[in-house]
Amino acid sequence: MDRFTRECLAIEVDTSLTGRRVVAVLNLLVATRGQPQSIRVDNGPEFISQVLDTWAFERGVALHFIRPGKPIENAHAESFNARFRDQCLAEHWFTNLADAREKIELWRRDYNEVRPHSALGNRTPIEYVTQCAGLA
Repeated sequence: MDRFTRECLAIEVDTSLTGRRVVAVLNLLVATRGQPQSIRVDNGPEFISQVLDTWAFERGVALHFIRPGKPIENAHAESFNARFRDQCLAEHWFTNLADAREKIELWRRDYNEVRPHSALGNRTPIEYVTQCAGLA
């Protein structure tokens, strides 16, 4: 999630995620959106992995770890995760991974393109990105 635009850039869906998968998603995002200066993460195994640490170091991307047991230090992500759980995961039965990926991607697009966000002046993240880029 981009903290500035509130845009959900990606949701990787699988039965488990490794640091290598996180790096693969980050590489895709860097290719399409540019490289971040920093990334705030919790202490999950996929984020404390050597592969992610090496990726960040080689690119000069700072990894900011929240303190264990302090989710308030990543309040934007926690708020997003709560909405995602309530409005997507709790609302659907997924028959398989392909079904989960499809429904979750539809929810992500709705979150970015349809729903206004009060923190963005009741604009969608896409409207906000467009306005910030001077395209609107």
